[in-house]
Amino acid sequence: MGEAEAAALYRLMTWLSPAFPVGAFSYSSGIEWAVEAGDIGDAASLGEWLAAMLADGSGFCDGVFLAHTHRAAALGDGPALREIAELAAAFVPSRERQLETSAQGRAFIEIARAAWNCNGLDAMIANCDGAMVYPVAVGLVSSAHAIPLAPTMHAFLHALASNWISAGARLVPLGQTDSQRVLVLLERVVVATAARALAASLDDLGSATFRADLASLRHETQYTRLFRS
Repeated sequence: MGEAEAAALYRLMTWLSPAFPVGAFSYSSGIEWAVEAGDIGDAASLGEWLAAMLADGSGFCDGVFLAHTHRAAALGDGPALREIAELAAAFVPSRERQLETSAQGRAFIEIARAAWNCNGLDAMIANCDGAMVYPVAVGLVSSAHAIPLAPTMHAFLHALASNWISAGARLVPLGQTDSQRVLVLLERVVVATAARALAASLDDLGSATFRADLASLRHETQYTRLFRS
């Protein structure tokens, strides 16, 4: 591994670590309602729910937005960046999911500017004209740091899956071993979803996880809640 590759790996591991302060631990993407409704009650049902969210829901769509943001930023295409950022911000199906992805996106950008700034980053951010959801923020910052798209995609989807599993483990609840079994189950789903997202156009965007979308809407009216979404 060369010096540039080692630096890229170091940054990806830092930015997409659970310890990176974007507040991901406080969101469940509707999983909290799914547990209360009985859709998720053990490791097997959590794995099935998350596999669908990755392959046919927000995981795939976020991956597409990340890929197109990364490529537009690498080309210095300001109008394309603005269009992608606006579309990604408008694509979220519920108010709480909008809060989740926009709050994490803003936090990611603020921390990147404060601690990981680099030449050209501020101009790329300005091109987005204020619309900054989480996958767009990750795609933009990783591109500004010349980190290749493919490993960025895999690291992002791994972080997404890990955060969902963490929420499920606290809600069901699950033990650490069962949580790892779910992560093992999702490995092939992450790999396949990353490949599809890397090859997809913006016209390929779409999801079929209606129950997960309903979960994010119904979470807003839950009587007691541990998570913000």
